[in-house]
Amino acid sequence: MKKKLLVGLFGLMMVVAACGGGDGADDNGNGGDDTTANETAAGEELYQQNCASCHGGDLSGGAGPGLVDASDEYDQGDIVSIILEGYGSMAAVAGVSEEEAEDIADYVLEQ
Repeated sequence: MKKKLLVGLFGLMMVVAACGGGDGADDNGNGGDDTTANETAAGEELYQQNCASCHGGDLSGGAGPGLVDASDEYDQGDIVSIILEGYGSMAAVAGVSEEEAEDIADYVLEQ
């Protein structure tokens, strides 16, 4: 009787373990990237409105540095912080919310 109970409990544990959790990876079909096409489009529009005059419409630079290779140096948090707080001679971008700054950062990092 004890043996059957132990075998049954072991089997139940195996079923629960097989059905549980997962690896925590995002499986939305875009390789774990949470950025949607709408966010990218919004980020591009916000970039053109708020950043392109200094950093160039194609991110190649102008009065401000080029951002073509920004992902080599910065992550999303860095770029959001720079947009919201400023950095060096660049002032904070007025009127941009944190969510909008995240959309801009996503756009810049995807280019």
